[in-house]
Amino acid sequence: MKRPTTSRWRGWWRADEGQVTAFVVVLVTGILVLAGLTLDGGLALAAKVRATGQAESAARAGAQAIDLSAYRGTGTLRLVPAQAVANAHAHLATEGATGTVTVTDDTVTVTVTAVQRTQLLGLVGIGSFQVHGQGSAHPQRG
Repeated sequence: MKRPTTSRWRGWWRADEGQVTAFVVVLVTGILVLAGLTLDGGLALAAKVRATGQAESAARAGAQAIDLSAYRGTGTLRLVPAQAVANAHAHLATEGATGTVTVTDDTVTVTVTAVQRTQLLGLVGIGSFQVHGQGSAHPQRG
């Protein structure tokens, strides 16, 4: 005896072919994008923290360029701007970073710019992030 429900179920299954595949493709793409945001977002945040640390270190190195004759003569802390910029750039070079250095009055400000390559977001067309870190320092009596 043949069961009539078997042919009905077989026809139902064939009517939905391909719809599950499209759903799985969309779902997997969404999961990869979320994983990419998590992974690459964390890497970008770590790169920003690293750039900020490099900028702060370079600013401290630049703030050591004190005008010794003015300090010994009058006791005022004053920077030698050209030497402060050179010290900060030298420190950035030893860390393999690039950035800009500005000296105003008694403050050295360094801005580091870095590029963080993405791991997973490259699959959706985002190849890298540009991150910036900034640090300032001024000489202290010690």
